[in-house]
Amino acid sequence: MSVNPFIIVAIDGGAASGKSSTSRALSERFNLLHADTGSYYRAITAEMLRRGASPGDIGSVRSALADLRLGTRIEGRSAEIEISGRATGDDIRSREVNDAVSHFAAIPEVRAALLSFQRGQAGAARKGAFAGLVMEGRDIGSVIFPDADFRFFLHADTSERERRRVKQGQEDRVTERDRLDSSRKASPLSRPEGAISIDTTQLTIEEVTDRMAAVIAPRFAA
Repeated sequence: MSVNPFIIVAIDGGAASGKSSTSRALSERFNLLHADTGSYYRAITAEMLRRGASPGDIGSVRSALADLRLGTRIEGRSAEIEISGRATGDDIRSREVNDAVSHFAAIPEVRAALLSFQRGQAGAARKGAFAGLVMEGRDIGSVIFPDADFRFFLHADTSERERRRVKQGQEDRVTERDRLDSSRKASPLSRPEGAISIDTTQLTIEEVTDRMAAVIAPRFAA
């Protein structure tokens, strides 16, 4: 597929709303580089915990951040984060990280440290000859790429999202994370103005992906 035009797709939503599955599917369908910013915040959180930093001790967070070097590793169609030359591991999905990630993500210095890195994934996509970038998170269409070519906001009933997490074998306090992410002062989780909202509660991943793809596909029409 031609890399011209180059598009950016922003997908926002709460935990287990379908962001990751649909982002990967769109990545495959349109040859887009996929960036999961939730994994970036999880990786930073795991590193903070490893260094003994606490979200309640901003000095420890600043000290740890000052020593971090962030890089990108392309794995297939995924833009993975490297911290000081190290790839992330399974520990970013641990209960400890789940419980702490929203607290670290609420710290302005942490968000500032990841801002340019996240925006830099567009450059990584161009360099990798992808047709564009699909980035998922909680402030993509509002802060990271407010001028993205396509912006979507996915949501679903809390009970359904909790069921999905259990099915995935993950321990994640969906309601609590939503509360923390929506109420933080720095780049809170919200539906970006003008974004296309999709309720995924009763839809399959294929159905959600098809709805989004129908909006995107005309951009690649001959």
